[in-house]
Amino acid sequence: MAYLAAKPGAQESFPFDTTTSVLKVGNKMFALLGYHNDSVMLNLKCPPDEVSWLCDTYSYITPGYHMNKKHWISIYFEWPDSPPDEYSLVHDLIDKSYHLIVSKLARATKEQVLKLQST
Repeated sequence: MAYLAAKPGAQESFPFDTTTSVLKVGNKMFALLGYHNDSVMLNLKCPPDEVSWLCDTYSYITPGYHMNKKHWISIYFEWPDSPPDEYSLVHDLIDKSYHLIVSKLARATKEQVLKLQST
């Protein structure tokens, strides 16, 4: 959660319930952190051409739960076969989700976010 919240311009809200955290930049969601089937689940935006490869390669990554499965993935944090160094992959995927959303923001909003990134 700390890594998500540290993204420039990131804002956290709880629009669904008190335990599901939605992180937005420029009022657009880039991550959703919650629980599913007794696991912590992180939904992230992902380039469509990478979704199936990630899901085929990592047992703890699936098409986005309750999301557009072409553009979102779900990462489950209680996986049996994942060493702790997989967190670097998760950080990379968080960065990618964040940058995908920022790249689609309106120009003025994107400029505000970029200013925050440079400070």
